[in-house]
Amino acid sequence: MNINEIYINLPVKDVQKTRTFWTKLGFSVNEKFSNDKAVSVIMKENHIYGMFLKEDFFQTFTNRPFAKGDTTQVLLAISVSSRDEVDHMVKTAIENGGSKYGEPVDYGWMYQSSFADVDGHQWEVMYGDDSQMSSE
Repeated sequence: MNINEIYINLPVKDVQKTRTFWTKLGFSVNEKFSNDKAVSVIMKENHIYGMFLKEDFFQTFTNRPFAKGDTTQVLLAISVSSRDEVDHMVKTAIENGGSKYGEPVDYGWMYQSSFADVDGHQWEVMYGDDSQMSSE
């Protein structure tokens, strides 16, 4: 099997607010798949996209209820290139309407911190150096 792209679909209350939040974190938007019902955030060019769909539009894709930001159904993780990038992304998220839901954790070989976006979706941001990982 050869997977070309991954689309993570998440419900949001306000598409424009979500667009602003993610672009302030430094992500680009794929305008081809964005409109007043959805914004397609490019997480990794040509590979991974966050599809943030207005709640009523999101509901058209499933016959099941969806989490409304007060429960946790999934933790999403983003790997970045340094500890400083971890801290910067979390700080920027909080400054732009997100919230912190956990303290940073340093495992020696991996450092992580976290934020919830403007709709309560939880994001883990991490940096890891496999060469520092214990072989035990």
